[in-house]
Formats: sequence, structure tokens, C-alpha cells
Amino acid sequence: MSDQHSPQGRPQQSPPQLLSAAHVRALADQLGVRPTKQWGQNFVIDPNTIRRIVSLADLDGSEHVLEVGPGLGSLTLGLLDESALVSAVEIDPKLAGQLAETVQRFRPERAANLRVMEQDALKLTPESFAEFGDGAGPEVLVANLPYNVAVPVVLHLLQILPSLRKGLVMVQDEVADRLCAGPGSKIYGVPSVKAAWDTNMRKAGVVGKRVFWPEPRISSGLVRFDRRAEASAELSREEVFAVIDAAFATRRKTLRACLAGIAGSPTRAEAVLRAAGVDPSVRGETLGISGFTAIAAALRDAASSGPAGAVPHVSDEK
Repeated sequence: MSDQHSPQGRPQQSPPQLLSAAHVRALADQLGVRPTKQWGQNFVIDPNTIRRIVSLADLDGSEHVLEVGPGLGSLTLGLLDESALVSAVEIDPKLAGQLAETVQRFRPERAANLRVMEQDALKLTPESFAEFGDGAGPEVLVANLPYNVAVPVVLHLLQILPSLRKGLVMVQDEVADRLCAGPGSKIYGVPSVKAAWDTNMRKAGVVGKRVFWPEPRISSGLVRFDRRAEASAELSREEVFAVIDAAFATRRKTLRACLAGIAGSPTRAEAVLRAAGVDPSVRGETLGISGFTAIAAALRDAASSGPAGAVPHVSDEK
């Protein structure tokens, strides 16, 4: 029997069907698809893991959700059950072409609530979402992100989509730890600080290797984030991120040495750091986002009162 009964004798419907391991492999065979390292593909084959991810995302049923790398649609089905709209961004043309058919088969009543975008997530712009939903952009990011681009994708989406209020991403476990690390930790670095610019990130759990096909070499981590105000209302993201990149370019060097390039000289760097209230002899991994914004502000002041140093390229992640 598909229905269960509550203690009061009322029938309870079984949860909606999600893709099993057999479904995933059959779809892959049908498409002639084999997961590739190039796109970091590891498909979730366990329905309970999907339910766990959707539950931790804390959806209220009214939201526009952005899913990156939907693959064969395991998570997509779970998201459609709990949201108003899903924008699914898939770089693999075979998988992008199949996704709507899979949803039509398993969730015909929700098929109109899905938009499939065959695109590289790193090339998304605010205009990509202008004609879907209310045009304001997705409010929630929920994704099983390819390991090789997870941090750049998260930072890019936070930059271009002010509409994002919260999210839950599954990434390589060590990447999850880095995103959530605090100052002073051995794994604290560029991703940790940049993520803290306008979000609070926390680790929400670990996912074992056996729920994926193919099995990855290490476990995955779940990261929950909630949007907050930017760390500075006066400084731009680019100004602060330039300081972060310089500070971590050589981890074992002091900030005085690391910032000499953008300040113009070690002496100027020391003056900037002292103006920011930062000890020139400390290293970048000791500072939180507020420390980097203070340095960026002091650097701007120094530039306006004297010869400016070269402004470095701002990377997405180191």
C-alpha cells in the first residue's frame, strides 16, 4: 500500500517520488551520458539526501529558487515540491535538454514552474532572470555545486543577485570548512573573508560519498548562508576584495610586505595599516572582514592625499 495511517486512523499520503539510483542510471543511459570530471559531475542518487537538503534550505513555498548544476534532476524535483519557481542553470546541453522532460514525467503539475537555462553559471547576469517570475531575481540558492568551481560560483551569484536572501549549497567538505572558517583558523583564507562581505555562513552538515554516482573521493559539506548588509556602506566590494587578494597572495608574509604593492611601498603600507588600526607585523589570516574594510578605507584616504599605488586585479577566489 502506498498510503500510511496516522494514529488517529486518517490516511497520510506518501512523500512525492524522487529519483532513485535506478532512475538516475536509466536516464544517463538513455542520454548516453557519463559523469565528467570536466564539469565536476557527481549525481545524487539517494532520495533521503534530497529531502534533507530541501528541508535545511527552509523554503516557505512562495520563493523563487536558483539551482546551479541540476544534472539529471534529482534535487530539482524536491525543490519544485517546496517552492513557487525554480530557475535551473545547467552547462551540459544534454542534461539541460532532458530536465524539462524529466519534470514533466515525475511532476507534471509543477512543470510550468521550472525554467531551464543552458548556461555557465559564472556568466549569469541580473538580466538573465528579468523575464522569469517577477523579474526581481531568485531569492534562494540551493545547489549541489561542482567541486572545481564552487567558490567562484557562490561569490559571483552573491555579487550579481542582490535578490538572494539565503541559500544552502553542497560542496566538497574541505571547501565547506573554508567558507565557514573564522580568523585565526589554519583554513581561513580568501573564500572565508570574501563570503563574510555580505553573508553569514555556517556549516549545516556532512554528506557521505555513497549517495553520489560516481562516488567522489571525499565527503561533501552542506553550507547554509543568510544575507546581511555589506561590511561597508562607503567602500565598494572591489576595493575591499583587492586588499583581501593582496593580503593572502603570500600567506607567510606580514601585511606590511603583502600590501606594499598596492600601497606603493612597504613604508606606505605600514602607514596605511597603522591608520587602519592594524599591526603591520600581523598576517592576513588574523583579520576579519572589518579589518580589511578598515585597511581599504585607509588606502583610499592615502591615495587621495598622495601618489597612488597600482590597483591589482581582483580574483574570484584563490
